[in-house]
Amino acid sequence: MINKEGMIRLQAVAVALGLLLAGVVPVNAHHAFGAEFDPNRPLILKGPVVRVEWVNPHTWIHLEVTDESGGKEIWMVEGGTPNSLLRRGLKRDTIKIGQVIVVDGYQAKDRSNRANGRDVTFEDGRKFFLGSSGTGAPYDKERRGQ
Repeated sequence: MINKEGMIRLQAVAVALGLLLAGVVPVNAHHAFGAEFDPNRPLILKGPVVRVEWVNPHTWIHLEVTDESGGKEIWMVEGGTPNSLLRRGLKRDTIKIGQVIVVDGYQAKDRSNRANGRDVTFEDGRKFFLGSSGTGAPYDKERRGQ
């Protein structure tokens, strides 16, 4: 049988373990550019938007891109956090379904139809920095003079 002092210690250990685990989850959920994307695989994607995910820790824009053979492919483009995009003037309703955009970015290391977006350009010429700063992406390094 556990006495009162033993129960208090057990609760303290459980709380400490819970706090430790809570701190580990966000670290694993977020990643640096180099963990998933290839700086040597720049690409430009153009096509209509088919879906927008305005969620943390990254926004995702899904485009329908026509490949070289004329076939259609859906690409997922990762952007910065919703908050960072809002500070740059890009809002959830700025990117509309069916709207044609051009994304300058970098393909995923696994060569899937995923990319990290650097810039997004709208048909009217407006251009926004889409990436996250401080991730080690090539554009981020250029902006900091490295």
